Amino acid sequence: MNTDELINFLGTNIEPVKSGQLRNTLLGSLAVGAVAALCLMLVILGEPDEAFGGGHLGLKFLGLVFTLGLVIAGTSYLLRAARPGTPGRRPLVVLGLLFFALLSAGAITLVLSHPVVWGEMVFGPQWAACLICIPLFAIAPFASLIWALRKEAPTYPAWTGAVAGLVAGALGGAALTLHHSAGSIPFILLWYGGPIVVCTVVGAILGPRLLRW
Repeated sequence: MNTDELINFLGTNIEPVKSGQLRNTLLGSLAVGAVAALCLMLVILGEPDEAFGGGHLGLKFLGLVFTLGLVIAGTSYLLRAARPGTPGRRPLVVLGLLFFALLSAGAITLVLSHPVVWGEMVFGPQWAACLICIPLFAIAPFASLIWALRKEAPTYPAWTGAVAGLVAGALGGAALTLHHSAGSIPFILLWYGGPIVVCTVVGAILGPRLLRW
Protein backbone atom coordinates (compact mmCIF):
# COMPACT_ATOMS: atom_id res chain seq x y z
CA MET A 1 0.00 0.00 0.00
CA ASN A 2 1.51 3.30 -1.09
CA THR A 3 1.10 6.65 0.64
CA ASP A 4 -1.87 7.82 -1.44
CA GLU A 5 -3.74 4.58 -0.82
CA LEU A 6 -3.05 4.85 2.92
CA ILE A 7 -4.36 8.42 3.00
CA ASN A 8 -7.50 7.42 1.11
CA PHE A 9 -8.03 4.46 3.45
CA LEU A 10 -7.70 6.63 6.55
CA GLY A 11 -10.11 9.13 5.05
CA THR A 12 -12.94 6.67 4.53
CA ASN A 13 -15.78 5.97 6.94
CA ILE A 14 -14.98 9.00 9.10
CA GLU A 15 -17.83 9.86 11.41
CA PRO A 16 -18.32 13.50 12.40
CA VAL A 17 -17.49 14.37 15.98
CA LYS A 18 -20.58 15.08 18.04
CA SER A 19 -20.18 18.63 19.30
CA GLY A 20 -22.11 18.00 22.50
CA GLN A 21 -20.60 14.65 23.37
CA LEU A 22 -17.75 16.06 25.47
CA ARG A 23 -20.07 18.45 27.30
CA ASN A 24 -22.60 15.72 28.04
CA THR A 25 -19.95 13.27 29.24
CA LEU A 26 -18.22 15.80 31.48
CA LEU A 27 -21.42 17.21 32.94
CA GLY A 28 -22.74 13.69 33.45
CA SER A 29 -19.60 12.70 35.35
CA LEU A 30 -19.89 15.91 37.38
CA ALA A 31 -23.48 15.07 38.31
CA VAL A 32 -22.53 11.51 39.29
CA GLY A 33 -19.69 12.82 41.43
CA ALA A 34 -21.94 15.40 43.10
CA VAL A 35 -24.57 12.78 43.95
CA ALA A 36 -21.87 10.46 45.31
CA ALA A 37 -20.47 13.27 47.49
CA LEU A 38 -23.94 14.07 48.86
CA CYS A 39 -24.67 10.42 49.59
CA LEU A 40 -21.34 10.00 51.38
CA MET A 41 -22.06 13.14 53.41
CA LEU A 42 -25.43 11.73 54.48
CA VAL A 43 -23.91 8.36 55.38
CA ILE A 44 -21.10 9.85 57.47
CA LEU A 45 -22.74 12.92 58.98
CA GLY A 46 -26.40 12.04 58.78
CA GLU A 47 -29.27 14.21 57.65
CA PRO A 48 -28.79 17.89 58.53
CA ASP A 49 -31.11 19.18 61.22
CA GLU A 50 -31.59 22.59 59.60
CA ALA A 51 -30.41 22.55 56.01
CA PHE A 52 -31.45 26.16 55.35
CA GLY A 53 -32.36 27.37 58.80
CA GLY A 54 -30.59 28.61 61.88
CA GLY A 55 -28.73 31.79 62.55
CA HIS A 56 -25.98 31.35 59.94
CA LEU A 57 -28.08 31.28 56.78
CA GLY A 58 -26.04 34.10 55.25
CA LEU A 59 -22.77 32.24 55.83
CA LYS A 60 -24.28 29.04 54.42
CA PHE A 61 -25.29 30.98 51.31
CA LEU A 62 -21.81 32.49 51.05
CA GLY A 63 -20.21 29.06 51.37
CA LEU A 64 -22.42 27.70 48.59
CA VAL A 65 -21.73 30.70 46.34
CA PHE A 66 -17.99 30.26 46.84
CA THR A 67 -17.88 26.48 46.32
CA LEU A 68 -20.39 26.31 43.47
CA GLY A 69 -18.72 29.30 41.82
CA LEU A 70 -15.49 27.31 41.82
CA VAL A 71 -17.33 24.33 40.35
CA ILE A 72 -18.82 26.40 37.51
CA ALA A 73 -15.57 28.19 36.62
CA GLY A 74 -13.54 25.00 36.93
CA THR A 75 -15.93 23.02 34.75
CA SER A 76 -15.76 25.76 32.13
CA TYR A 77 -11.98 25.31 32.06
CA LEU A 78 -12.22 21.51 31.87
CA LEU A 79 -14.56 21.70 28.88
CA ARG A 80 -11.81 23.56 27.02
CA ALA A 81 -8.84 21.66 28.48
CA ALA A 82 -10.18 18.21 27.60
CA ARG A 83 -9.38 18.73 23.92
CA PRO A 84 -5.91 19.37 22.46
CA GLY A 85 -4.98 23.04 22.32
CA THR A 86 -4.79 25.99 24.64
CA PRO A 87 -7.84 26.10 26.95
CA GLY A 88 -7.60 29.83 27.68
CA ARG A 89 -7.11 31.64 30.95
CA ARG A 90 -10.47 33.28 31.58
CA PRO A 91 -11.84 30.49 33.84
CA LEU A 92 -8.55 30.48 35.79
CA VAL A 93 -8.88 34.23 36.31
CA VAL A 94 -12.41 33.72 37.64
CA LEU A 95 -11.12 31.05 40.03
CA GLY A 96 -8.44 33.43 41.28
CA LEU A 97 -10.96 36.24 41.71
CA LEU A 98 -13.24 34.02 43.79
CA PHE A 99 -10.40 33.19 46.17
CA PHE A 100 -9.25 36.82 46.25
CA ALA A 101 -12.78 38.05 47.02
CA LEU A 102 -13.13 35.59 49.91
CA LEU A 103 -9.64 36.48 51.16
CA SER A 104 -10.49 40.18 51.10
CA ALA A 105 -13.81 39.62 52.87
CA GLY A 106 -12.08 37.51 55.51
CA ALA A 107 -9.39 40.12 56.11
CA ILE A 108 -11.99 42.90 56.41
CA THR A 109 -13.98 40.79 58.86
CA LEU A 110 -10.94 40.29 61.07
CA VAL A 111 -10.01 43.98 60.94
CA LEU A 112 -13.51 45.01 61.99
CA SER A 113 -13.63 42.45 64.80
CA HIS A 114 -11.95 42.61 68.20
CA PRO A 115 -8.71 40.56 68.39
CA VAL A 116 -10.14 38.67 71.34
CA VAL A 117 -12.61 36.84 69.07
CA TRP A 118 -10.16 36.11 66.24
CA GLY A 119 -9.33 32.68 67.57
CA GLU A 120 -13.00 31.75 67.87
CA MET A 121 -13.70 33.04 64.36
CA VAL A 122 -10.84 31.15 62.73
CA PHE A 123 -10.90 27.97 64.81
CA GLY A 124 -14.65 27.64 65.08
CA PRO A 125 -16.54 24.44 65.70
CA GLN A 126 -16.10 21.50 63.33
CA TRP A 127 -12.89 22.74 61.74
CA ALA A 128 -11.52 19.20 61.92
CA ALA A 129 -14.61 17.92 60.08
CA CYS A 130 -13.87 20.32 57.22
CA LEU A 131 -10.23 19.25 57.10
CA ILE A 132 -11.15 15.58 56.86
CA CYS A 133 -14.53 15.50 55.13
CA ILE A 134 -13.93 17.84 52.19
CA PRO A 135 -11.05 15.78 50.72
CA LEU A 136 -12.99 12.60 51.53
CA PHE A 137 -16.13 13.83 49.78
CA ALA A 138 -13.97 14.91 46.81
CA ILE A 139 -12.69 11.42 46.01
CA ALA A 140 -15.74 10.26 44.05
CA PRO A 141 -16.13 13.49 42.02
CA PHE A 142 -12.41 13.48 41.18
CA ALA A 143 -12.52 9.86 40.02
CA SER A 144 -15.62 10.56 37.94
CA LEU A 145 -14.07 13.64 36.30
CA ILE A 146 -10.81 11.83 35.55
CA TRP A 147 -12.79 9.01 33.95
CA ALA A 148 -14.48 11.53 31.64
CA LEU A 149 -11.27 13.42 30.86
CA ARG A 150 -9.39 10.21 29.97
CA LYS A 151 -11.79 9.79 27.06
CA GLU A 152 -10.38 13.00 25.57
CA ALA A 153 -6.84 14.28 24.99
CA PRO A 154 -5.92 17.19 27.28
CA THR A 155 -2.75 18.99 26.24
CA TYR A 156 -1.86 20.15 29.74
CA PRO A 157 -2.54 17.16 32.06
CA ALA A 158 -1.06 18.83 35.15
CA TRP A 159 -3.29 21.91 34.85
CA THR A 160 -6.28 19.77 33.88
CA GLY A 161 -5.72 17.47 36.84
CA ALA A 162 -5.31 20.45 39.15
CA VAL A 163 -8.61 22.00 38.08
CA ALA A 164 -10.33 18.60 38.27
CA GLY A 165 -9.07 18.33 41.85
CA LEU A 166 -10.29 21.86 42.57
CA VAL A 167 -13.76 21.13 41.17
CA ALA A 168 -13.93 17.89 43.15
CA GLY A 169 -12.82 19.65 46.32
CA ALA A 170 -15.36 22.42 45.76
CA LEU A 171 -18.11 19.82 45.38
CA GLY A 172 -16.95 18.26 48.64
CA GLY A 173 -17.09 21.68 50.26
CA ALA A 174 -20.58 22.32 48.89
CA ALA A 175 -21.79 18.98 50.27
CA LEU A 176 -20.39 19.86 53.70
CA THR A 177 -21.93 23.34 53.53
CA LEU A 178 -25.34 21.80 53.01
CA HIS A 179 -24.92 19.90 56.26
CA HIS A 180 -23.79 22.73 58.49
CA SER A 181 -22.89 26.39 58.24
CA ALA A 182 -19.54 27.96 58.95
CA GLY A 183 -19.25 30.37 61.84
CA SER A 184 -17.43 33.16 60.02
CA ILE A 185 -15.92 34.24 56.70
CA PRO A 186 -12.33 33.58 57.89
CA PHE A 187 -13.47 30.06 58.82
CA ILE A 188 -14.75 29.50 55.26
CA LEU A 189 -11.52 30.84 53.83
CA LEU A 190 -9.24 28.64 55.94
CA TRP A 191 -11.18 25.43 56.49
CA TYR A 192 -13.06 25.30 53.19
CA GLY A 193 -10.56 27.02 50.93
CA GLY A 194 -7.58 25.21 52.47
CA PRO A 195 -8.80 21.64 51.79
CA ILE A 196 -9.89 22.69 48.29
CA VAL A 197 -6.35 23.93 47.62
CA VAL A 198 -5.02 20.60 48.91
CA CYS A 199 -7.30 18.77 46.48
CA THR A 200 -6.01 21.04 43.70
CA VAL A 201 -2.38 20.19 44.50
CA VAL A 202 -3.16 16.46 44.60
CA GLY A 203 -4.92 16.76 41.25
CA ALA A 204 -1.90 18.52 39.76
CA ILE A 205 0.36 15.69 40.96
CA LEU A 206 -1.91 12.91 39.71
CA GLY A 207 -2.93 14.62 36.45
CA PRO A 208 0.18 13.76 34.39
CA ARG A 209 -0.08 10.14 35.55
CA LEU A 210 -3.82 9.64 35.10
CA LEU A 211 -4.31 11.72 31.94
CA ARG A 212 -1.31 10.49 29.98
CA TRP A 213 -2.03 9.76 26.31
